[in-house]
Parts: sequence; C-alpha cells; structure tokens
Amino acid sequence: MTTDLDQNPRSLLVSERSSFRDLKNRISSQVEQLHLNYKVSLLLPEYSFDRSVPRTRIDEDNCVSLTPKGHLTLSLDKDSFEVLGVEGKPSRFNHRVKKRFVVSVDLTDSCMAPGGRGYLRLLAGLKSRLRLKMDFLLSHHPGGGASLQTLLSRHDWSEHRPEVSRHTLTHLSCPALLTSDLLSCDPHSFLEWLGAAHAHISCGNTSSSFLSSLVCPEPKTALSRALSVSVCGLLLPQDIHRLLQQIRVYLEESHLESWACLTVHGFVDSPVSWGANEHGVLRGGENFYSLLMFHDDVYYLHQATGAHDTCPP
Repeated sequence: MTTDLDQNPRSLLVSERSSFRDLKNRISSQVEQLHLNYKVSLLLPEYSFDRSVPRTRIDEDNCVSLTPKGHLTLSLDKDSFEVLGVEGKPSRFNHRVKKRFVVSVDLTDSCMAPGGRGYLRLLAGLKSRLRLKMDFLLSHHPGGGASLQTLLSRHDWSEHRPEVSRHTLTHLSCPALLTSDLLSCDPHSFLEWLGAAHAHISCGNTSSSFLSSLVCPEPKTALSRALSVSVCGLLLPQDIHRLLQQIRVYLEESHLESWACLTVHGFVDSPVSWGANEHGVLRGGENFYSLLMFHDDVYYLHQATGAHDTCPP
C-alpha cells in the first residue's frame, strides 16, 4: 500500500505538431472523437477582461452514455448486468474479480428499429427486469436534426446553461520560447505548468516550499497579465470547432506573435472516452486534450488519458 501511494499513476500522453493549413492535419477528426466533454479551459497571454444531476461514479454505479452516432453504452455492476439479460462483456478494467460489465448497442442497426427483435429484448430488459432509472444530461446542436421537444415532453426536465468563469492572472511565470518553431520544455512540464496556471497555483515557489513545490520550467519569462477562461457543461464537438475558429481569427488579427492554449476535458466518469472505446478509471480517469495554437496556424496537440485506456487517436 505504501509503495502504491508513493508512485504517481501512469498515464498516456500523445503529442504531435502540425498546421491548420496542412490538408492532412487530423484536428477535426480528433476533436470529434471525444464526444462527452464537460469543461473547456482557455489561456490567453497578455489579455485581460475589463449542475444538479446525481453524481454517478463509473467504478461503483450504473452509468449510461449515448454518442451522436447512435452508440449506446451501459456500464453496469454484476447484479444489474445479470438481471438485464442482454449480451455484453466483462469490463476491461476489472481488477481481479469480474464486478463490472459493459453492454454496447448500435442503435442504427436494423434489429434495433422499433419493433425489431433486438429493440424489444433491450426494452424488456430495461423496463420489465432491470427497471433502470437515470437522469440524463442532454445537449442539442441547433440545426443538427430532429428537435428534442418530442422526447422532453414525456419527461420532467430542466435547462442548464454552461457556467463561465473568467480570471485575469497577473505577473504569471511562463515558459520562454513558446513559438511555433520551438518549445522550451517537454509536454509533461508544459501541461503541469498549464494546469497550475488555470488552478491559480503559483509556480514561483522553491522546491522546499510547504504550500507548493511546482516551479515554472526553465527558461522562463513573466507575463504582465493573462486571461484564464473556463466553460463547464455538456459541450459538443461542434462547440469546440466553433471556438477553435474564433481563437484562430483572434490570433490572426493580433499584431503580436502570440499564442493561445485550449484544453478540453472529457467526463472522468464517462463509460467511453475516445470514439466508442471503454473508459477506465482505475487510477485517475484522465481524459483530455490540450491544443497550443500560434498566429501562423501551427499547433501542438497533446492528448492524455489514463494508462488503462485505449491510446488516443
């Protein structure tokens, strides 16, 4: 036990450098593969600005997700899975005893059409045997197809708007040489500094500091001010794409050789992470990507997830 506490949980980090002007860049497909996002954080240097659903835990409770492509995933405990009576498989993240099971359903399959064999079997399992009841967090993109009103008219619901928080950071220590051609520090050090900045944790401490031993990677410089913005809610890939376009316009119009960093956080307790791959939370549940963008359209993409998850695309 002591050994485990002394060791940091392993994680996976995939980094790449590309350009928005490169026709072969994969940024659109990479953004679209992380469906369930709960938080977006933006850091702009030299810039200033003058939920109430049950908290289900993926390692303890029954959780359900539905992606835009019609992929339904039920992450269930052993008792619920046996009562449901629908084909599934043991979770990849069981430790020793098989306590959790995953049921994956392609709702676009012909057998899942209303009245179909698969549809009736799943419906009977959910309504007659398991009687699973859950609160769902839904998000609808305007112009994205059928309205949600027909569905919502049959249930109790309330509207939750994204929560926006803004903070102006002053005298912020920052890694120097942040340019499209050169990064002065490795991705792990950069992400550690970025997380500290968004959390308003000073990186100007000494290694012997009682409050924090975090230090800004060398070489470093000081920003007179920076803007940290966070948006929390159920955020769709379409929202991320629209925000990316606005940030690119801002960088192109800026007369400074500036940069901006956008970090997108997936739900820790989501049954799936990248694409339709099962999400594990044995040691942390990391599930995010960070995009460092420059005025010349060059970007560095860092994708991170827990060691027990599938490698990001």
